[in-house]
Amino acid sequence: MTRLPLSALIACALLSVACGTSPDTAHERPNFVIVFLDDVGYGDLACYGSQKNSTPRFDRMAQEGTRFTSFYAQTVCGPSRGALMTGRHPGRVGGGWAVRPDEVTAAEVLGEAGYATAAIGKWDMSRRRPLQGLLPNDQGFDYFFGTLGANDNGTVTFWRDMQQLETTDDMGSLTKRYTDEAIGFLRRQQEGEPFFLYLAHTMLHVVIGASPEFAGTTDGDLYGDTLAEVDHHTGRVLDELQALGLADNTYVLLTSDNGPWSQPERVERYFESHGGHLATGDSGGLRGAKGSSWEGGVRVPAILWGPGRVPAGRESDAIVSTLDVMPTFAALAGATPPEDRILDGVDQSALWHGEAGSGARDTFHYFVQMELHAVRRGRWKLAMPREKFHNYAPDVRAVESPQLYDLEADVNETTDVASQNPEIVAELGGLYEQMRAESADWAPWEP
Repeated sequence: MTRLPLSALIACALLSVACGTSPDTAHERPNFVIVFLDDVGYGDLACYGSQKNSTPRFDRMAQEGTRFTSFYAQTVCGPSRGALMTGRHPGRVGGGWAVRPDEVTAAEVLGEAGYATAAIGKWDMSRRRPLQGLLPNDQGFDYFFGTLGANDNGTVTFWRDMQQLETTDDMGSLTKRYTDEAIGFLRRQQEGEPFFLYLAHTMLHVVIGASPEFAGTTDGDLYGDTLAEVDHHTGRVLDELQALGLADNTYVLLTSDNGPWSQPERVERYFESHGGHLATGDSGGLRGAKGSSWEGGVRVPAILWGPGRVPAGRESDAIVSTLDVMPTFAALAGATPPEDRILDGVDQSALWHGEAGSGARDTFHYFVQMELHAVRRGRWKLAMPREKFHNYAPDVRAVESPQLYDLEADVNETTDVASQNPEIVAELGGLYEQMRAESADWAPWEP
């Protein structure tokens, strides 16, 4: 271990006194854990209003940390992961289910700063195939255990680092297995360097499944049972951090990759394919669903937990995005994010610590594939005419002219108020055109 000279230690101590922190904590680099859920909607957690799902550990996380109510991901799973890892709009990094190998991930940024890094679970950033240069170990992760893609056909094939393992159709076994691997990684870090753990669950992406321990135990049918299992095993991760004495120096972010499969035709389809059991989530009344640029497609539950670092029992309506994760981690770790490219994310560390109530961004751009659909600034969202939709997100109410929504008064986007607010339409229209011009040169990338 490198030891600081006496003069440096004295300087650190003086700085600590001035800042009100102890020498032990002032220069201790924090650990980071992301628990990334799949297709979990804004209304699925009890602490976000669900009346049928039981999520006691998620609710306790919210009581002990900060619950965000304007937290944005992307419209679908692969692009959402690319945005999370790079801090850049999916269109900049490849536009789909693969991230260009020269992109810089959060794991690479933290790894350069001396962090141990692990990805557990669903990857979905390499076209769901073992493509050279695109796998987790190629993208900054020291250790990987999980699957390269989704479970759309009811099976997954496990990988450990670059080695292919067995295939299983037991979807109910995945959550525990991923969590066991994650806990094993945490135990290996107890006396080691700071770490970044990315735990990306396959659940609750259909095909879903609960283990015998949880099947039939909730009022939420199969979906509720499966969510309860993820909730329970997330609690195991938090408990392990406490038991290992790591919790006070760790940030845990729980969120989802996109909105739920709550389109009526999808709910019916997956109800039938799961033996007459509910298999899809709930947007909590928000308009739209997975694949859509309406709030139900991209506004997701998000809870930040960090005892002693994150204010407890706080609800924040500040605009935050998965795009912000990488630059925020870098700031907290004293690491350097890439400076040779545009980052769409911003450092939200002041918001995370409760030092700033409004956050570091007031604008969010809503993309579907390469097409910009809408822009939000503050309480206002401008939805523009669009052409592209993911095939599972048809828009039954087409946007043929600019539509304006007041998300503070009408979060469900039911009433277009563009005609009453022409100056706001013009202001947001300028932001839209600026980003549209910037994104005009983006092009899909195929590995």
